[in-house]
Amino acid sequence: MLLWINGPFGAGKTQTAHEIRRRLPGSVVCDPEHVGFGLHRMTPPRLRGDFQDLPAWRQGVFEVLDRTLAAHDGVVIAPMTVVEPVYFRETVGRLRERGHDVRHFALLAERGTVVERLRERGFGHVVGFVAGKDAPLRRESFALSRLDLCLERLREEEFAQQVWTDRLTVARVADHIAAASGLTLAPNTDSPLRGRVRRAWTGVRHIRFV
Repeated sequence: MLLWINGPFGAGKTQTAHEIRRRLPGSVVCDPEHVGFGLHRMTPPRLRGDFQDLPAWRQGVFEVLDRTLAAHDGVVIAPMTVVEPVYFRETVGRLRERGHDVRHFALLAERGTVVERLRERGFGHVVGFVAGKDAPLRRESFALSRLDLCLERLREEEFAQQVWTDRLTVARVADHIAAASGLTLAPNTDSPLRGRVRRAWTGVRHIRFV
């Protein structure tokens, strides 16, 4: 089974994916972003754009996930924002056509909630501390520029199931996805403090430098 966790940038996809992996033995996270980073590293900076526009990215993601799903016994988790319907069909759609059990979830939240999460993730909290809470989110500018489009597109039926996360913790979002997919997660035994530390460490490990 593949759990594709979609959502606008800052919706909590990576945190949710790693929470499920932590509590679901045998599961693995396969992040489609890494295919895009590899393509960017092979490309001169002036030629880099949105790597999802490259057919090589869509084909690469399909091939890697197809191979992993065929060879790995456990659940595969892919956290990735995809809002272009054609790109969605070339990745998620083709995997379904291939016969894989693909469960898709779009994590949504009110715009203000997502903006606040963007300020807190990665370097956003550093910018806010140094320059004040209203400082521009330099490293999150791309995410903000795509936010309204993401929130609009991901409400469409093609991108079901939608999960509204404004009032849900990461652990509860993971529980919801697991229950909807017929999976059983190990109990979440983290205290509030340990949960915050774990999420902070996950965020640090997934800061993007490319």
